Amino acid sequence: MLSLPRCVRRRASVAFGQPMRRGARPCGAERHDADPTHRPFTSMVSNHLARHLAGAALLIPSLALAQGQPPVTDSTKRPTPRRDSITTLGGMQVTADRDSRSPMTALTLPATAGVTRATVDATVNVVDPQDALKYLPTLFVRKRNNGDTQATLATRVWGVSSSARSLVFADGVPLTALIANNNTIGGPRWGQVAPEEIARMDVMYGPFSAAYAGNAMGAVVDIATRLPTRTEGSVTQTQTLMPFSLYSTQATYGTSQTSARVGTRWGRVALVLSGNFADSHSQPLTYVTAATFPTGTTGGYTATNKLNQAANVLGATGLLHTQMLNARAKVAVDLTPTLQAVYSYGAWRNDANADAQTFLTKAGEPTFASQSGFASGTYGLLQAHTSQSLTLRTQSVRDWDVEAVGTSYRMDTDRQRFPSAAPATGLAFASAGRVAVLSGTAWQTADFKAAWHRGGLDARHVVSVGAHADRYRLENPTYATADWQAADPVTTSVVSSGAGATETVALWAQEQWRLSSAWQLTAGARYERWRAVDGVNVNGAVTVQQPERTLSRISPKLSLAWTDGDNWRVTGSVARAYRFATAAELFQLVTTGSTFTAPEPNLRPDNVLASELRVVRTLPRGSVQVALFQDNIRDAIFSQFQTLVPGSSTLYAYLSNIDRVSARGAELIASGQDLLLSGLDLSGSVTYVDARTRAMSGRASATATPDAAIGKRLPNIPDWRFNGVATYRATPRLSVTLAGRYSGALWTTLDNIDVNPNVYQGFSAWFAADARARWQIASHVAVTAGVDNLLNRTYFLFHPFPQRTWHTSLSVTY
Repeated sequence: MLSLPRCVRRRASVAFGQPMRRGARPCGAERHDADPTHRPFTSMVSNHLARHLAGAALLIPSLALAQGQPPVTDSTKRPTPRRDSITTLGGMQVTADRDSRSPMTALTLPATAGVTRATVDATVNVVDPQDALKYLPTLFVRKRNNGDTQATLATRVWGVSSSARSLVFADGVPLTALIANNNTIGGPRWGQVAPEEIARMDVMYGPFSAAYAGNAMGAVVDIATRLPTRTEGSVTQTQTLMPFSLYSTQATYGTSQTSARVGTRWGRVALVLSGNFADSHSQPLTYVTAATFPTGTTGGYTATNKLNQAANVLGATGLLHTQMLNARAKVAVDLTPTLQAVYSYGAWRNDANADAQTFLTKAGEPTFASQSGFASGTYGLLQAHTSQSLTLRTQSVRDWDVEAVGTSYRMDTDRQRFPSAAPATGLAFASAGRVAVLSGTAWQTADFKAAWHRGGLDARHVVSVGAHADRYRLENPTYATADWQAADPVTTSVVSSGAGATETVALWAQEQWRLSSAWQLTAGARYERWRAVDGVNVNGAVTVQQPERTLSRISPKLSLAWTDGDNWRVTGSVARAYRFATAAELFQLVTTGSTFTAPEPNLRPDNVLASELRVVRTLPRGSVQVALFQDNIRDAIFSQFQTLVPGSSTLYAYLSNIDRVSARGAELIASGQDLLLSGLDLSGSVTYVDARTRAMSGRASATATPDAAIGKRLPNIPDWRFNGVATYRATPRLSVTLAGRYSGALWTTLDNIDVNPNVYQGFSAWFAADARARWQIASHVAVTAGVDNLLNRTYFLFHPFPQRTWHTSLSVTY
């Protein structure tokens, strides 16, 4: 948390803290939240990092220019605000826009980085709302295809398989699906937000605010949307094309998406209707592999897996065709001049079919050759989900601010049907199959927050308190059916089932105490009581009632900040946090592709002690920010994989607590405006993480030697990450952007035996370059053209990721 001069405190709310190859206005300065020119900017902190980042420095040469500028104390010498920032830095975010960040969000979210809608429009090829996060420091969204329902978020200390180790909100409404901690049903419900209604996104790294559950141990993302002040509307048509070539798959896949939004206001009442329809085809998401080629067949490709074992590629599966409809209505009523109520209702529907492509022939004819992967990779999917939320929120700058948010999310219909087996000859599946069902899975959450700041936001003491409750209910049976190809198959016996619920209640409090004009101390704590109830598992004729469990934990938080006017801000933060197991980790019994997953009802919560030192230096043309961080985690929950039978391609996944792991590293962010030439904005970030297993009482796998994992790198966390963005605004109507993203290779096993990452199911090191041009043809019409993965790199993150993809869009607003 950073202490602001008195002139800022009168204006806004303050928050504390901060085959292929592996916005505030400081005294005497502009308001940064509304400042279109503000660009944070970073330098190296050690010779060791500097050596490794020499290449990255080429993409952000503005660093030297910005550092060479003398400190400015006269605000009249600062550049006139012109543009938005791609990264808003600092230990606080301050905003006076009632439709941007709410007072309670600004008080409780110590945001470190952020991006505004105007910057997204200029720099990012957006199809889905999560695309807007693409260039924020140390974040990665696992988006395999347009409309991906499994787009999980990776943070600086947790990988893509840790969906429950981060939190995503939209105006205080949780989008994170804490029903699971995985890459399937654990992805945030991004569809609850239309890209057109996003005003800005802000990010807090680490669990340094008592207002958020221990799931914030990775990051908290807050999406602020805007309400109309007059009648307005927009229509956007987006097209993408991706020529894809890998093994025997040579095809072009595309997406056509139509988005519309209309809003109006009648006095105290505002109404927003938004929706989009996307018709999308994806590249193969999975492949069928085997240690040997089926007898009597020709074709296929000789290959190895990530363990460097034989895993010959027999065909492609998961060629997904989705038709996705998303609709949302929002009504806001100003009950009083300082109290607003907002009700939102959303409906989402996804009709999808996945096909398989064999590379094998038998007697001259294509064949699936009895390979089970072709069956599991061919399916029909129907999903219809609804969500509701009600928010009551004050917009006061007097002694109190209050916010109450209630939400409900329900999977009304969610079923996937697929064949039981692949035919020995030909490509015709038999009628017998299975239906995996999630219908009835649902969750409800409630949050209340209040902040007291006697005399206004300039109060010496700011006390905030809150209460939270949630319930997550998992229903996940798999049935047998005589006709899996029917649109609504009749089911018979239960093959397997996992069901159960988790419940959490929490109370929290924290105080911001301005010790002096330069120093501010924030202390807080969060009490949580968690229960796991109604757990039951069925596997064939065996039924197991899982034990009911109750746990309670207290998580203290502490932050001390020092600021020197407009130039320097230094924040030290330390926090304890607990992440309790999700219903899926405790109870889900499911087969996904060729992987059988077993639950573990006795998991202990992740227990993290997180610390961070963050230094921010404001410069005339940008800012420099560096953070040193360390997370020590006890009882970390990890998923591990083993083969069911030696030599089999069928995997058994199980969960366990690892005694002690740690992640430490450094994060550097650089950004500036009008560098080298007028209109050129450069930004970039580099993160290094050393994440390792420190103590483990069990074995890394059934075949691992004792202590084989000790000292090894943690799964799913790359050591180096980098992104850089250059935007040139040639004219007020035309902007051109070139960007690049890099992630180092990573391990997926605790004992680091996956030595061959550049293959299917491995995790490659990867670099992707993107480009975008936006032309505002007229005041109400804009066109864009862009390309993702400009260099057409082929890389795997378990799945094969998109190759070069062309984007075009036309937007009309009024």
